Amino acid sequence: MEEVITWIQARINGELLPWYDQQSAAHHFGLSYRDVEKLALENGLFPARYQRNRNTISSQEQLQLFRSRVVVVGCGGLGGYIIEELARLGVGQIVAVDHDVFEEHNLNRQLLATPDFLGLNKVAAAARRVDRLNPAVDLIPICEAFCAENATRILSGAQIAVDGLDSISVRLELAEACRRENIPLVYGSIAGWYGYVGSQFPGERTLEKVFGEDPQGQGMENELGNPSFTPAVIASLEVAEVCKILLNRGTPVQKRCISVDLLDMEFVEIEC
Repeated sequence: MEEVITWIQARINGELLPWYDQQSAAHHFGLSYRDVEKLALENGLFPARYQRNRNTISSQEQLQLFRSRVVVVGCGGLGGYIIEELARLGVGQIVAVDHDVFEEHNLNRQLLATPDFLGLNKVAAAARRVDRLNPAVDLIPICEAFCAENATRILSGAQIAVDGLDSISVRLELAEACRRENIPLVYGSIAGWYGYVGSQFPGERTLEKVFGEDPQGQGMENELGNPSFTPAVIASLEVAEVCKILLNRGTPVQKRCISVDLLDMEFVEIEC
């Protein structure tokens, strides 16, 4: 593939690869946008779409994100924002898992929900969205309800899983599956002005301590509802955790969780 890199380098100035030239290389050599991005990152070229990442994320780390596979379980209020931010960040493979379709009550807060998409599978909407905003990212839609029976297949090859669920029982099943598959899980929960976020690593049982008192419950979302901003905040904190864990940077919210109160703007750490 040296010919592709030579061709690109002859057309750009510096280390940034503009989207126009990424498109041109793909069309000229019959490659996918993903193929071109892979070659660019492996050869020290930085796709221009990620240039505002640069002082936070190095070129090698951007390549590491590109090589990562992240499973997002639930593509609604939390999951839509999680998928959007992972794709914009440059995570190369996103497995989106949800069996549900969009309904009208989703329109107030779910990023992927639009009037045109009412009745559409959420994972299909996720695939369309990612294809439009970052075609170099491989979004793998799985239109199934996550459960113990399909967990191993869904989590296969993933470096990390992310919780976008609204069911405590399924969240606990996901946590158990991640322990079994030896991968970390970033979890989040929302209701009204409030939310929780944290990370559970293999061998830990943090979620059982946080949510185990009512394992069959739906949480407080049905009672308190959800405005547009709560899922956006909690999902963003989850994506920050995912990025840190994938890059082995910073301090994860491990063996503890963060309780978020947006009404009084308080963030409280809870030991687990």
